[in-house]
This record gives sequence, C-alpha cells and structure tokens, in this order.
Amino acid sequence: MRNARIECVGDGLRRVLIVVVALVAALGVVGAVALAASPQDPAGPQAAPPPAGPQVSYQPPVRGAGGTGTDTASAATANPAQPVSVRTAGGTLDGVSLTGPDGDAVAGALSPDHTTWTSSGDLDFATTYTWHGRAVGPDGTATPVQGTVATLEPAHTVRGTLNIGDDRTVGIAAPIEIQFDRHVEDRAAIEKVLEVTTSKQVEGAWGWLPDENGGSRVHWRPKAYWPSGTKVTVDAPLKGVDYGGGSYGAEDLTTSFTIGRAQIVKADARLFRMIVIRDGRQIADYPASYGLADDPNRNTRSGIHVVTEKFTDKRMVSQQYGYDVVEKWAVRMSNNGEFIHANPVSAAAQGAANVTHGCVNLSVENAKAYYDTVLYGDPVEVTGTPVQLSARDGDLWDWTLSWERWKGLSALA
Repeated sequence: MRNARIECVGDGLRRVLIVVVALVAALGVVGAVALAASPQDPAGPQAAPPPAGPQVSYQPPVRGAGGTGTDTASAATANPAQPVSVRTAGGTLDGVSLTGPDGDAVAGALSPDHTTWTSSGDLDFATTYTWHGRAVGPDGTATPVQGTVATLEPAHTVRGTLNIGDDRTVGIAAPIEIQFDRHVEDRAAIEKVLEVTTSKQVEGAWGWLPDENGGSRVHWRPKAYWPSGTKVTVDAPLKGVDYGGGSYGAEDLTTSFTIGRAQIVKADARLFRMIVIRDGRQIADYPASYGLADDPNRNTRSGIHVVTEKFTDKRMVSQQYGYDVVEKWAVRMSNNGEFIHANPVSAAAQGAANVTHGCVNLSVENAKAYYDTVLYGDPVEVTGTPVQLSARDGDLWDWTLSWERWKGLSALA
C-alpha cells in the first residue's frame, strides 16, 4: 500500500514537471515572437550600417551640402574680400573646386596635408558659387564636397580713386589722396586697412577733408616735405570693407611712385620776386607781379600751395573783373584760380608792383623756363600778402595746418 502511494505520487509529480516544462517552452516561444514583433523595431533585424565617410565642414557654411558628416547649417553670406574654404576631418580632399555661375573655377589651393582647400581668387558681389569634389577616408569611403555659397549684395558699392598713378615721379609736397564717389560713414573702418610704405623713414598721417567731387576724401600727408628719392607704396585693400549704411568698398587700390628732386618756389610778394630752389640750391630768380594788395579778392594767398597741373595754354575767365583771355605756360598752384603763368600785359609791373587778379605773373620766357621744371606736388611758398590760404581756397590746403591739427583729422585720432 505504501509503495503504490509513493508510485502514484511519483506519477503525479512527473506529470506536473512535464506541464511546467511545456509552459516554459510555450512562454519562450511567445517571448521570442513578442521580441521579433516588438513595436520598437518594427522592421525586424537589420544589416549593419555602412561605414561613415570623413567629416566635411565649410567656411562660411553652405546651403544644400547634405550627406553624412557635412555641415548642413543655413548658408551664410560671404564677404567677397574674404577667402572661403572647405576642410575635412578623417580623410583628404580630392578634386575640390569652387565655380561661379559661368562655370569658371575660382583660384585656390590645397594645404600641404590635403585636408583644407582655400580660395585665393577674387569673388564677386551678389554671386552664388558651387562646391565640387569629395573627401576620401583611409578605408576608401567618401563624402561629397557640395553645396553653394552666396556673396553679399550691398546697397551700394563705392569706388575710390588714387591721385598718383604707378611709376610716377612727384614733388616733395604731394599728398596721397583717395577720392570716393559717394559719402562714406565708417571712416575708421577704411582708415584701419590703409597702409603707406616708404623706402626712407617718413612720419605721416591720414586726414579726412570735407566731402568734395561727389564723395568723401582722405589724404595722407608727411609731417614735413618728403625726402627726395623716397620710394612710396600705397596699399588700400578696400574691396568688401563695410563703409556703413549698406555701402561696401568696390575694389582694392594700390600704387607705387617716387619722390623726385626737392624743388621749392619761394614767392615773396613784398619783393616782387619768385625764386626757385632745387635740392638746396637756387636755380632761378624771376621778376614777378602778384595779386593787387588793395583788393582782398585779388590778393595772392599766403601759405604753402601745391602744384596740381599745368597747361601750355589756359583760358581764364572772370565775370566779376570782366576778362576772358588765354594765357601761356600756366601752372595751377591752387583750386581757387591761382596760377603761375606768362602775362605780357603786366610786364612793366613784374619786379616792381603787384597788379594781378591773384595769379603770379612772369614774362613769357621765364614762365616757359619754370613750366619746364614743374612736377605735380611741387610746393609754392607764398609770403608777404595779407590773406592766408585756407580750406576755402580749394582742394589741397593740407599744408596750411600744423602737424597736430592735421593728425586730429584722422578717424582714428
């Protein structure tokens, strides 16, 4: 009896174990099915993703780069005065170029390690450029170099003009002038990029004069007359400079010139003479007649004038004084109508009296002799008259100011 019970219990236990094993197996299948059908991974098991290509970044960021590892930030507007570049991390660049709308490639070069390409050619305003090429990783994976970069579109582009051209020889009082074709607001931004390099030690400074000829103007003047023989280079990288008010510099300017012999005219109205000194030696002493002293409007202005141009024949007209004549060998020394020129009509007064309308009158022979020696920028130092040369008298009154006052005209002062 006891053995039968034990056997019976044993059969029941065996059946219970079989049921438990069956349930566990069933739950395992259900669990596997549930895992396979998990909503967190509805597609089921997937293949490993392909290896990513090298990272590519752009400066400034581009539009439409796309692709793994690229900079997909919104496109920035590029200043055409600044280079643009593309760089890769984890690879090297291959076949990179930047082209404009016409398909022409912008000049540029790879860095020695082939990880960066930087433009060196000029970019235009308001233009879209396209990147081409790829970045290749050590394992052969590649990321395209692509997308576009647009340059800014100014409200105005402002042009500047230098007064002294390349390879010219000028006088020792010649200022350097940049004349702009519009008013510019941010003068300090302009002045910061201007550079004057000289072969001899020369102290000088930029000064902003009142707007003239439709725009702003800035002059560079040495503290004292230029040393004879000085080589001068002006570098004005103005393209892309923000002038304020939506205006930008249109182009870079540069010039190189030489300071010639040191010729100075000493024009003393009290002595009725005009003396020419070259390199410290007197080379001429001409009888002269200056402006009539009794009429302030006819006074020759005292001060340092600067020769700006000369004419073999110059028409001179005054409605106030009722003349319209053509004079020979006319050398302009200010923009208020003052010339050194021949005038046979005043021959009797030359060397004895001042009778002119403000000009310096010489004989035809002496006027021609002086004319032949003149350079742009030669100083004419007039003394002995009651009215001083000033800003009212024309464009080049730079030398009427003391050095301290001149430096005060700088936008950086």
